[in-house]
Amino acid sequence: MIAGLDEPKGLDVNDELERYYGTEIRHGRLYPNLDTLVNKGLVKKGKHDLRTNKYVLTDRGEREIEARLNWQLSYIPGDIKSRLEGLPQTQ
Repeated sequence: MIAGLDEPKGLDVNDELERYYGTEIRHGRLYPNLDTLVNKGLVKKGKHDLRTNKYVLTDRGEREIEARLNWQLSYIPGDIKSRLEGLPQTQ
């Protein structure tokens, strides 16, 4: 989801996850998970201001997303895959 947002702050990531899951995401769970993504080189953490961090997908993170999507697509039947290819691209 970080890839689809414009340099989101931790709170932006939190809000988006809460909208998706329909439940509260605790900071004690979110920020350690973001740090794990940073430590694995998938996301870069930078400063938005003195108190707030922003998160950006790294090149490696983009490659991992692409690889995961290709793997998932390899298990989707052709008729469903052709319908998916007709969907509009989002950014």
